[in-house]
Amino acid sequence: IIVSVETGISPQPGDERHGAVIPGMPNLHSHAFQRGMAGLTERGGPSADSFWSWRETMYRFVDHIGPEQLTAIASLAYLEMLESGFTRVGEFHYLHHDQDGRPFLNPAEMSQAIVSAAAQTGIGLTLLPVFYAHAGFGGSALTEGQRRFGCNLEGFARLLESARAAAAVLPDAVVGIAPHSLRAVTREELAALVHLAGNGPIHIHIAEQLKEVHDCMRWYGARPVEWLLDNVSVDGRWCLIHATHMTDSEIASVAGRGAVAGLCPITEANLGDGLFPAEVFLAAGGRIGIGSDSNVMIDMTEELRLLEYGRRLETRRRNVLSTRERASTGEHLYLQTLRGGGAALGIDAPEIGVGKTADMVSLELDHPAFFGRSADYLLDSLIFAAGRSGIDCVWRRGRKIVSKGEHVARGPVIARYRAVLEKMLT
Repeated sequence: IIVSVETGISPQPGDERHGAVIPGMPNLHSHAFQRGMAGLTERGGPSADSFWSWRETMYRFVDHIGPEQLTAIASLAYLEMLESGFTRVGEFHYLHHDQDGRPFLNPAEMSQAIVSAAAQTGIGLTLLPVFYAHAGFGGSALTEGQRRFGCNLEGFARLLESARAAAAVLPDAVVGIAPHSLRAVTREELAALVHLAGNGPIHIHIAEQLKEVHDCMRWYGARPVEWLLDNVSVDGRWCLIHATHMTDSEIASVAGRGAVAGLCPITEANLGDGLFPAEVFLAAGGRIGIGSDSNVMIDMTEELRLLEYGRRLETRRRNVLSTRERASTGEHLYLQTLRGGGAALGIDAPEIGVGKTADMVSLELDHPAFFGRSADYLLDSLIFAAGRSGIDCVWRRGRKIVSKGEHVARGPVIARYRAVLEKMLT
């Protein structure tokens, strides 16, 4: 924890010296196990591909993952997050049960694998055990591919209690809950889950795909975000993941409730979800954060760059997410996603200041993209020119775990991941 900040101090022997340091970025949405299937879904099929065809490949991949495999895959994902400037992850964790779908003797067996990966890499963890009970609206039964995800309320309460105990070994873990989506929970189950959350964060996938919007309208007679706002006390604890397809009135209402929109531009582009109207949401007073979701590519700066570039392509304008008060697009993006990401993960907004957690990222000012730059131009150049190659070191709770762009445990983590993946895929 930072105990003091001083200026005008002469360097002392043994001091670390860096030209620019920024707060580490929260990653508010991750499915760590999906890192292992990156690149395996980029082949056209006999019919039009979509999120729904991608999901079938994901279900097949899940069949090969046990606790050992999950630890290895999550460790690689978290290492790459740290190397790219993320210092805390919100793990939207729904792979709960054994390969045959039966619960482990320890309900948190797979949650423990996530905790172990966080401990091995040093990343901050907000664990979000997922309640996933139905295949679609109306309480339909889970499919065979979903057998490892499902819980009833009683079983989920036990799993949540065990997950909280497992995460307690980490120095500053947060545990929330995640109703998977409106299609995976009933009205009654959602009400019970909100009670189980206590004061912790609540995350939900919502309005990601147009099919979901249309299905929700057929079942509930309302759009997903509209229905949620009308039936649940959505407030600042909530993070609406994706929320891609919202009306103007929904945007205003979500912003007014203080909920965070969890945006994952790389995954949303990869899955063909659509573009979130970030500038409209921010203008309404909304809060946003970024996440790596499917982890097809883990890159903090690319998430931010693609968020802005997507809006440029949609509006045919430049610097869409800058404001009159903050002309620097990079600064505005970084500050907004620090604040929204921190709120979504149950922590204070990351900041370099007294009493704050020492989660920090230094920039490699010998990178050509930074020559002659200072102040806000450094953030603009990091996001829109240097990318992750502009990141030098990363400290997590004051411990330097990335140096010269590489995690201190990179060698053994990659070796373990390689052994696991080659066995799984051959």
